[in-house]
Amino acid sequence: MKFIEILFWFSLIVVFYTYLGYGIVLYLMVKIKELFVKQKTVALSGDLPEVTLFITAFNEEDIVKEKMNNCLSLDYPKDKLNIVWVTDGSNDSTNELLKAYQGVTVLFQPERQGKTAALNRGIGFISSPIVVFTDANTMINSEAILNIVAEFTDSKVGCVAGEKRIAAKEKDGAAGGGEGIYWKYESTLKALDSRLYSAVGAAGELFAIRRELFETMERDTLLDDFILSLRIAQKSYKIAYCDKAYAIESASTDMKEEEKRKVRIAAGGLQSIWRLRSLLNIFRYGTLSFQYVSHRVLRWSVTPIFLFLMLPINIILIAIKCSNLYSIILILQILFYLSGIWGYYLSTKKIKNKILFIPYYFLFMNINVFKGFFYLKRNTNNGIWEKANRAL
Repeated sequence: MKFIEILFWFSLIVVFYTYLGYGIVLYLMVKIKELFVKQKTVALSGDLPEVTLFITAFNEEDIVKEKMNNCLSLDYPKDKLNIVWVTDGSNDSTNELLKAYQGVTVLFQPERQGKTAALNRGIGFISSPIVVFTDANTMINSEAILNIVAEFTDSKVGCVAGEKRIAAKEKDGAAGGGEGIYWKYESTLKALDSRLYSAVGAAGELFAIRRELFETMERDTLLDDFILSLRIAQKSYKIAYCDKAYAIESASTDMKEEEKRKVRIAAGGLQSIWRLRSLLNIFRYGTLSFQYVSHRVLRWSVTPIFLFLMLPINIILIAIKCSNLYSIILILQILFYLSGIWGYYLSTKKIKNKILFIPYYFLFMNINVFKGFFYLKRNTNNGIWEKANRAL
């Protein structure tokens, strides 16, 4: 009986801490730190450095024109901005369309080996001191490069993470509504992480590194952006979070397409925990380890297990020990699961209800952690993944 009670309360504490508690603790730590240490402001001075905008793409003919228009509209000296596309394996008209743009470098090989392999290969052709990575299907704001470069004026910054935004639509479905809410919360945490010490990873939609810090990754790496940025942080550099540089991306067309992304991300998260296992050593990495475990490791490992254990354990506790407290918690759990199920039902009927999309998307994300485990087992040594279709 005592063991079951301890397991229940431990599970509740871990789940609460992972999704809400860490945000509260982080906010308080930042406020305390900034009472004693004034937050630095960054500003450009002197000559602007040469920058390469690095885009990996596979069969992106539908988006090439829009992406190139976006690239050419960026507010950065044209003679200092190189645009490089790596289009390995593309067999549509992507390469033909890119030929229409002067000054654009296209690196192509017929064999498709995955995004990480394309990054490893393409970086060998880059000599600029700063490399900005962005996806073909995301559009960045015109001042993004300038704001990213400004962050690098701090010599301790080795990587800059831009902000990911989901294009809002008048009638978002569960995929758009849920993902949009998730990324707003995630962006808040990233900003606080950066203010405390360092952001915990960067999103591939928009991030930048010092070229000299690029480290060749294993070809089967699923979360190349995360692995690359954290390995830079392990070298005692910081990952700065820059909300003034943002990438706008459409949501997945539906939850089936969103599932492809979440399963791959969950699999990549589990893979990353093993490959970055040295980062778990808090005696060596201190604050970064604390942030990494709290913000990432728990979400991708034990927390989903504890989340789904709580309901059956709660029922057992009520059967063994009649308690008003356990009854109230059980009722709250049941209501939460029912809300998630109802949110799922509404999504199948394409009925907009962002409040119910929250519990649905939350449960959906955690279920996909388990699916990610099996995905990782099936796709060992394979870094090629299927793209999720995005809403237009």
